[in-house]
Amino acid sequence: MMNVFMGFCGLVLLIIIFNIKLVSQSQAVIIERLGAYYKTWNVGLHVKVPFIDRYVNRVSLKEKVLDFPPQPVITKDNVTMMIDTVVYFQITDPKLYTYGVEKPINALENLSATTLRNIIGELELDQTLTSRDVINTKMRSILDEATDPWGIKVNRVEVKNIIPPDAIREAMEKQMRAERERREQILIAEGHKQSAILEAEGKKQAMILEAQAQKEARILSAEADKEAAVKRAQGEAEAIVEVQNAKAEGIKLLRNAQPDDAVIKLRSLEAFERVGEGQSTKIIIPSEIQSMTGLVSSLSEVVKK
Repeated sequence: MMNVFMGFCGLVLLIIIFNIKLVSQSQAVIIERLGAYYKTWNVGLHVKVPFIDRYVNRVSLKEKVLDFPPQPVITKDNVTMMIDTVVYFQITDPKLYTYGVEKPINALENLSATTLRNIIGELELDQTLTSRDVINTKMRSILDEATDPWGIKVNRVEVKNIIPPDAIREAMEKQMRAERERREQILIAEGHKQSAILEAEGKKQAMILEAQAQKEARILSAEADKEAAVKRAQGEAEAIVEVQNAKAEGIKLLRNAQPDDAVIKLRSLEAFERVGEGQSTKIIIPSEIQSMTGLVSSLSEVVKK
């Protein structure tokens, strides 16, 4: 009897141990009791009633990334292309996620594909290629609103890749090459233009500088000539003053010496002797000198010379 009791206690203990569950961080467990929703277990230690409660779903509350394969879409101008999208979502209500929709991930994938087709169908090819932000915003808003009853929060939607048809890609490449060549020609023309402008400006500046240099040179030359003329005039004036001073000094000395008539006559003869050495053909003799003794002999010597 004791062994049966011990066995029963051991069985109960094992049942209790197997029904103790530990829920980790960022997870939630859905529990049903007698086939109906009973409770959502969050992080911590929990005990389930055996044979009455059962685990339905263990849900991760972390943000998840769902990378869909490229979806064929048709633009407003009837161009078929492949678009690859990525959806970032998070389960905010484990109960709604468990009971809201069958296979929530598949439902989200199909909803993303149909939403993408609807958005691209309103855009032309050029708008589709240049409006990724618009597409991302519209898709996130529509998916977030549609997945609220499923307990899903769509945080972001990103258009990963847009693959147009081969013919469109070739046309776009040709257009880009033509655009690059056009920009290159414009840049070359702008470069030639700027070079010509700079060259003309350089010549203009050089001519201005040369004219200024010539003007300054003329001014400096004129000032130098003026200064030289002033100095020359000053020198001549000083020379005249010196000569006049010398003459005055000679006259003064002559007066101080008080020469007699013989000395004066002798100096006069010396002066006429110097006159005779010149080119003049006519000589006027003062009356004072005509009476001098030996005048004829002096004149003879002058003529001989």
